[in-house]
Amino acid sequence: MPLDPATKAKLEGISTATVTTLLLKKGLRNIWMRGPLPFTAAARGKRLVGPAFTLRFVPAREDLATPESWSSPRSTRAAIEAMPAGCVAVADAMGVTDAGIFGDILCARLMKRGVAALVTDGVVRDVAGVEGTGMPVWSRGGAAPPSVAGLTFVGWQEPVGCGGVAVFPDDVVVADGDGAVCIPAALVDEVANGGEEQERLEAWILGRVEAGDALPGLYPPNAENRARYDAEKKRLGVHLPATGP
Repeated sequence: MPLDPATKAKLEGISTATVTTLLLKKGLRNIWMRGPLPFTAAARGKRLVGPAFTLRFVPAREDLATPESWSSPRSTRAAIEAMPAGCVAVADAMGVTDAGIFGDILCARLMKRGVAALVTDGVVRDVAGVEGTGMPVWSRGGAAPPSVAGLTFVGWQEPVGCGGVAVFPDDVVVADGDGAVCIPAALVDEVANGGEEQERLEAWILGRVEAGDALPGLYPPNAENRARYDAEKKRLGVHLPATGP
């Protein structure tokens, strides 16, 4: 399902750190994927947002994990052709780091399909070529062997566990310099709206810290500092509801 452009724009202004804070307040502690970090130049210094398009690998089985399997109807090649523009490809590679799930040719096709990013708890291969495609990749690194050296591809658009996080199709992924987080589809609007306010509050707090204010009672703000913040918002004509300390 496409992500509403206004919601997407809001999330692009919200850090993954803020997303984790907001979801922690909702009781969700396990939404940051362990392993995926900005790997290609196109990923570094960026924040990318999109609905998750999931891919799942299992341990290699010799009769299935073969070069011939790349021509199968159940293959990464077929999955790529099903990806809608703007999605984030989320690949559950079981944390395997000695078999690259995608290389330069597949990443080039991702770019042609308009895929926003590739996020995986595994690795990619043909690293120089992948860099050359301009594909934003969050991964655990690179490795020379192909995927079938250590993994069997089994399907797409089903629930996966990437970096220890349950990711369902059409959950929303936000990826930046701190890694990648998964926002459950039902909470996307709430996070997008609350995140704007949280970022605004933290920017105000940072400004007070730079002005010399002490942290106790400021971060998180007590009633006095909350009143100061609300007054500043009113002066600037900002009327979004506060999310609380």
